[in-house]
Amino acid sequence: MIKHIFFDFNGTIINDVDLCLNLLNEILVSHKSKPLSVEEYKEVFKFPIKQYYIDAGVDLSKNSYEELSNWFIKKYQPASYYCGLYEESIQTFEYLKNKGYKLYILSASEKNNLLDQTEKYGITSYFEAILGIDNIYAASKIDIAREYIKNNNIDSREVLFIGDTLHDVEVAQAINANPMLVSCGHQSVKVLSDANVKIIPSIKELKELL
Repeated sequence: MIKHIFFDFNGTIINDVDLCLNLLNEILVSHKSKPLSVEEYKEVFKFPIKQYYIDAGVDLSKNSYEELSNWFIKKYQPASYYCGLYEESIQTFEYLKNKGYKLYILSASEKNNLLDQTEKYGITSYFEAILGIDNIYAASKIDIAREYIKNNNIDSREVLFIGDTLHDVEVAQAINANPMLVSCGHQSVKVLSDANVKIIPSIKELKELL
């Protein structure tokens, strides 16, 4: 029985695909590489982010991954306040809370940046915890999830983990939780289908499923 729902943030709650694509294309153009369409972006996006940059055509001999990460977050963070949430996200959180589910955010974003975003969008209070990493380099969320679940005596079999990438499935499987994916985010349905888990258009569908 599901009692806890962990949400990825980027591409799952916040609609930041276009912003991330535009920033990637700025880098590609500056490196004299071909910019990507949104369809191409959703085919190439992956974790770790460093590998995604390489696959997208970023020349890391011109700028280091660390330099690009710092440039990206300086551009991304203020612009992210205007991306908007996916349709009916807040209504979905209200519905799930009223049903008795405990909600969490687990993201590869730096935790203070993440909290700034949830505060800006007025959604912090819906969640038991806002969990991010302690740097800006978008590493794995697995260790954060394991530690939180252990420290809070959560039965992972009662956890539904929802994200928009194959990495989110890896996180769910690593903590023995139940994975589910949304197709509105940073990876295409074709890419997500490799995971062989349930895919829904967006989190608003949870109001019908749960």
